[in-house]
Amino acid sequence: MTTGHVLEIACDESGSDGENLIGGNTDVFAHASVRLAIESAADHVQEIRNRIRSPAEQYKANHLLRTKHRPVLVWLLGPAGPIHGSAHVHLTDKAFFAVGKVVNLLGGDPPMAVTLYREGPRALGPQQWQAFLSAANNLMRTGSTRNRRDVTTPVESFFRLLDILRPAAPQLMDPLRQGRPRAEAFRTRLLDTPDLIPALDPFIPAVARTIAYWSENGNPVSIVHDRQNSLTDERIAWLKEGRLAGLRLVESFSDPRVQLADFLAGVARKIASDQLNDRADPELSTLLRPYVDPSSIWLRWKP
Repeated sequence: MTTGHVLEIACDESGSDGENLIGGNTDVFAHASVRLAIESAADHVQEIRNRIRSPAEQYKANHLLRTKHRPVLVWLLGPAGPIHGSAHVHLTDKAFFAVGKVVNLLGGDPPMAVTLYREGPRALGPQQWQAFLSAANNLMRTGSTRNRRDVTTPVESFFRLLDILRPAAPQLMDPLRQGRPRAEAFRTRLLDTPDLIPALDPFIPAVARTIAYWSENGNPVSIVHDRQNSLTDERIAWLKEGRLAGLRLVESFSDPRVQLADFLAGVARKIASDQLNDRADPELSTLLRPYVDPSSIWLRWKP
């Protein structure tokens, strides 16, 4: 039922490397949001401080991730914890995101992207698969269009690599090789009219999905977000074309709700990264799942 009431949520992210999806500092991007009153959030942050008892002025997710503070993390995420039922996480497996984007660019469909993501590492081997991901990242990355000499280089490099990889996995490479005209048109368009939303940056799509999640009942959403360079005036205006009623950027330590979102984003990214790399902690993975958006760019497990 739509009431017209504006719902204010607080957000933060973890693992942002912009369009550098491959070979960056993290392999998972997490965007978290919480819906709590400021007073309640302040009490919860103080409770976390009381339980951890660190002298640090600013607490971050890494405090909660320390082995000695595991009981605090389990309490925070658990069904009796302070954010259960009032928080949301959108996860992005950066490699899967890059594969999906490049397959779509070259004329493929989502099932083809899933097949490539699942079978590519085995068919090509770790080193060649990493080379493929890096070339795909460079092909679609906006930053390499700064001068005209760079326009064709990512296209040539990518398709030369496909030729090299083809003997190992022709069934995976051949459909991609047919998409060169689309890749060339994409690079030319990027030079002439750069996209408002960079194709490979998962941040804005995650924010858009967060807005959609919290506005499912039809009510508009207002966001309080930790400062982020990706949230330019133009992109905020684009987000407001949907159900975003307003957006304020703050320092995370100035709003306890954003601090809780910061904690959740950081621990979610670490738990998800461990899951992605076969180091899963079953208890923490189970505790995280109720928070994870089913629309996350994620294949390893679903809520």
